[in-house]
Amino acid sequence: MTGRRAATGRTGTTGPRTAWQAARPWLGRAGVAVAVGVAYFLLPLDHLGPGRPVLSWLLLTLVLIAVAALLLRQVRDALVERPGARPGLVIALLIVLTVHVFAAAYYALAKQPGEFAGLHTRVDALYFTVVTLATVGYGDITPRGQAARTLAVLQILYTFVFLTAAATTLTRRVRDMVVRRTEQDDRREGRD
Repeated sequence: MTGRRAATGRTGTTGPRTAWQAARPWLGRAGVAVAVGVAYFLLPLDHLGPGRPVLSWLLLTLVLIAVAALLLRQVRDALVERPGARPGLVIALLIVLTVHVFAAAYYALAKQPGEFAGLHTRVDALYFTVVTLATVGYGDITPRGQAARTLAVLQILYTFVFLTAAATTLTRRVRDMVVRRTEQDDRREGRD
């Protein structure tokens, strides 16, 4: 069994992977991404925000630190090319989670009068998060209060540091995989 694992990189399998084997990890991660989105719309976020500011900021800080640690671990694993690492799957999920965490924070903060103009629903908060992440800035939703502006700056800095590092590492990893596969295909074609 050890020889098979070393030769194929997969436990107990030989030969080419089936479409199901290739798609299965992605389907699982897609399910998790959908669960994050559903949780965002179902969680009782109305209990956070102006009524419990200390709890809200503490929870946001702890979640962002945890996600940053997980992102950095994935970046490290990709850079050292740790066997079995699947950064493409995990980094994408962590980015989805980050977007929803900031959207939840914006939604909770928008309950405080004067913090946001134009942000009333969870969809508004998700939209504002993506617009801020993409640095588009349409201007239809604007942070007016100091806490809202601080949170927007925090999201921008978090994006620059953690999400950019993760996306850059992921891009590099995918490029390296494509180059390796192309070289392997070229060698196989040279033998045929």
